[in-house]
Amino acid sequence: MTHQVHAFEPPERFVAGTVGPPGDRTFFLQARGGGRLVSVALEKVQVSLLAEKLEELLSEAQRRFGVQLPEPVTTVGDNDPLDTPVDEEFRVGTLGLAFDVDTATVVIEAIATGEAETEVELGEPDDDDEDEDDDVDVEPDDDLDRLRVRLTPEATREFIERAKRVVNAGRPPCPLCGQPLDPAGHLCPRHNGYHR
Repeated sequence: MTHQVHAFEPPERFVAGTVGPPGDRTFFLQARGGGRLVSVALEKVQVSLLAEKLEELLSEAQRRFGVQLPEPVTTVGDNDPLDTPVDEEFRVGTLGLAFDVDTATVVIEAIATGEAETEVELGEPDDDDEDEDDDVDVEPDDDLDRLRVRLTPEATREFIERAKRVVNAGRPPCPLCGQPLDPAGHLCPRHNGYHR
């Protein structure tokens, strides 16, 4: 079976977003460019980890390669909803990150879930590589669909800030147990199961 590589180098727009009400949201990465629109579904924890690891990657690129990084974004950038139609190309199983020293760009690769894959993986480049490439801890199957995006450090910072806003825009946490509160409340374990 053939696989598709959806490459956007660079995209016109690359964002994390959701569809659905809080508590029942589906998370997506969406890339647009060259008349194409690709949306891939993933878990909330993957979006959160992606933003965290991208920040670490930018810091490491600055430390190791002297890359000039933009200041952290303080203004609200792209806050528009996902482009429609939001058609899921595939569900993400593995995320790979790399920094291309030659072009001073960040490469993000979202790889489809394989049949045997059961856990979320986030691969990062090895520290020993002088010229970092797309390396992941467990090499995913080569015949899986993938979304590859190449971003400037500025676009990466904007993506990070939007991803954080999207993750934090869900249901507010219970002040006692930290679990998400539904509009009708929830059964709080700190209240011995009483409805809060």
